[in-house]
Amino acid sequence: QDMFVGGLESTSTTLEWAISELLRHPNAMTRLQEEIESVVGKPGKVKESDLASMKYLHCVVKETLRLYPAGPLGLPHESVEAVTVGGFYIPKKTRVMVNLWAIGRDPNVWGEYASKFNPERFMESGKFSLTDQSDF
Repeated sequence: QDMFVGGLESTSTTLEWAISELLRHPNAMTRLQEEIESVVGKPGKVKESDLASMKYLHCVVKETLRLYPAGPLGLPHESVEAVTVGGFYIPKKTRVMVNLWAIGRDPNVWGEYASKFNPERFMESGKFSLTDQSDF
């Protein structure tokens, strides 16, 4: 039951952040509404089979998760061998946590406007395209 409840909370929190950002960025909201209406009609209900046609919706979800990860520190991992990462020595069997929140806002990764909500960054081909899943 705890896993089920945890899944609900992370999903609802992500949805709240997405709605919050869309309200703060009316152009993104309009673009998303237009995409949904063009795929399902007005009024219409979204079916799972419609999702593959909603590229901008995928961008909004990815951008929301980038800025507001459901688990900001990720899951703990244990190093299986001694390793040096970024100049830091990590002994074998060390518990390591990755700060996903910081990575999602790192200007070295995301550019000058790393903290800005910009779903379009995932529309461009290349480093952060929809087909590239390595950014998460």
